Amino acid sequence: MTTPSLPSSTPLLDNIRTLLTAGRKQVALAVNSAMVQTYWQIGRLIVEDEQQGQTRAEYGKGTLKALSASLTKEFGKGFDSSNLRNMRLFYLAYPNCDAVRHELSWTHYRSLLRIDNPLARQWYMNEAISQAWSARALERQIGALYYERLLSTQAKQQDLQPVIDEANHKTTALALTVKDYLRDPYIFDFLGLPSVSLQESELEQALIDNLQKFLLELGKGFAFVERQQRIVTEDGDFFIDLVFYNFHLKCFLLIDLKMHKLSHQDVGQMDMYVRMYEEKKRRSDDNPTIGLILCTDNNRTVAKYSVLNDSEHLFASKYMLELPSEEELRHQLEKERQQLLAQQGQTNNDY
Repeated sequence: MTTPSLPSSTPLLDNIRTLLTAGRKQVALAVNSAMVQTYWQIGRLIVEDEQQGQTRAEYGKGTLKALSASLTKEFGKGFDSSNLRNMRLFYLAYPNCDAVRHELSWTHYRSLLRIDNPLARQWYMNEAISQAWSARALERQIGALYYERLLSTQAKQQDLQPVIDEANHKTTALALTVKDYLRDPYIFDFLGLPSVSLQESELEQALIDNLQKFLLELGKGFAFVERQQRIVTEDGDFFIDLVFYNFHLKCFLLIDLKMHKLSHQDVGQMDMYVRMYEEKKRRSDDNPTIGLILCTDNNRTVAKYSVLNDSEHLFASKYMLELPSEEELRHQLEKERQQLLAQQGQTNNDY
């Protein structure tokens, strides 16, 4: 006797699927929240026991090892000495239980605990929650020095001292302006592409093939609109490499990919694209269109003496196909800060 079956999609089946999916998600969230709370409590107990006269070195060598063996024997995996040390650090980093956000998993917190700067750690935690970053996405953004790069980007566009004050005294997101939504550099290490003998069409295709990761690198609120979007004019058709829309800024972002150092021709071309888009594509309820040139290297002379210098809607950023080491990135950020200070000193001398 043949067992009757329903079609792959019916109102009844779809409704039950929705209920089961939501139910499993709620169970997972409940389990995650309970785990995070339990690990915080374990960390508290370890710290309180540690503070009863034992030195940290003695405690690390003896008690944690014995505690790990006993807990592993009774409760199974998850209680090795390394994880117990993380629980201890978890409590020390978040001594107030109310500061622990249960939207994040234990894997999220293990990544956050590796950040020494408490301001950066708090910022990453807030971003992971507001942007719904997976644990893997958070790990990548920390590794790419996302926080430091945002501060560096703002430093190039504003006075340096307010940025330093921001880093030292605040953990809130940077001001919601167009400049704060764009970065320099962008890091496309997830593409796995060679840095030589690469065509623009190959880079464009790779970004589309890895659209989710590309959106993560772009930042907050971006949604993909179209590739090679056609603009029809009386003198011919023009094609824009990539078009996105930002729901926070409520405007379109046009991206032009270049396989060379920024040139004044690139700036002129993007300026034309933005003007055409304003006239032919932008809706009345949209904010002004943004144009972003992604190039292999920036050009300070072009940036200083072209419309990029005073434009609120045209920008150029460098992109990198390989993620440098943390030390290389820090060195680059420090070099850029020193150059900015030198420029500010020269400007002051002019007066």
